[in-house]
Amino acid sequence: MVETDAGGAFVDEAIELLQESFLPRVRTALSRLQDSQVWWRPNDNSNSVGNIVLHMCGNLRQWIISGVGGAEDTRTRPLEFSEKGPITKADLTARLEEAVAEATSVLRDLDRTRLLERRNIQVYEVSLLRAVFHAVEHFSYHTGQIIYVVKMLQDEDLKFYDL
Repeated sequence: MVETDAGGAFVDEAIELLQESFLPRVRTALSRLQDSQVWWRPNDNSNSVGNIVLHMCGNLRQWIISGVGGAEDTRTRPLEFSEKGPITKADLTARLEEAVAEATSVLRDLDRTRLLERRNIQVYEVSLLRAVFHAVEHFSYHTGQIIYVVKMLQDEDLKFYDL
């Protein structure tokens, strides 16, 4: 069904970006790495691709599944960054796919008339619209980081754009 209202169109675009654009790119990028490269860090102040994927899962769960959908918030954010592996790239991919599937399910079921409703997520009071916007933007940002690391490590054009 094509939405004709702005709220419905916004949510549909969020779902499409997560499922059809960003997730496939992360999947492709991860597939180019060896499991050991997933946990490589250029320095102590940077995160590995594995940490970024765990962080993306945690953010989707906290902001969409819990914040928008009402599930219990069980996120322990510092663990996303302290993990050193080895969690395989297959397991990380499966975790990310599951988080995206759960988040998009919440978004599909969302009553679009509630997008201006306010919720407390992390330490912020935000509208549901802002929560969705944040989660999609956050996912996009970290997708770009992962792609950059993979291109750097593999010296490979991942060919996401064929203009």
